Amino acid sequence: FTGSAFGSAAIWQYESLKSRVQSYFEEARADWMDKMRPQKRGDFRKQVNSWWNNLTEGQRTVTGIIAANAFVFCLWRLPGMRRFMFTYFTSNPSSKALCSPMLLSTFSHFSLFHMAANMYVLWSFSSSIVSLLGCEQFIAVYLSAGVISTFVSYVAKMATGKFEPSLGA
Repeated sequence: FTGSAFGSAAIWQYESLKSRVQSYFEEARADWMDKMRPQKRGDFRKQVNSWWNNLTEGQRTVTGIIAANAFVFCLWRLPGMRRFMFTYFTSNPSSKALCSPMLLSTFSHFSLFHMAANMYVLWSFSSSIVSLLGCEQFIAVYLSAGVISTFVSYVAKMATGKFEPSLGA
């Protein structure tokens, strides 16, 4: 999984750089058209765009991860989703589904405080680490760390004989 994650991140990074270079030249040609177009209305949209544009690349990257974690947190609160969530979003070496929960449990938090603390820490160091690695490599590190830590959890559960489901990485 880790090799695939970093290989995909490298391809994504290349394609992203290529796209940025192409869009730079296209924007230079189309700049005069923007001056002729009427401005869009809507204060809320302008505020959201202003907020988004003021974020660092790391914060924009982590915003997606936080949204995924919040979505999964909300799914845990739906009674009809409990069985599905226990099957695919908890790590348990005695489960029939072993591989997908290794990744999906990375986004699971049962306690709001635990999720908020994790997301705050992720947000606080995201700018520096993404500027060092790039957003593509950061996502590969994040996902790989989740899968590797779940694997270590599987090994620990097998060694101790405690086959209880657990959440998170």
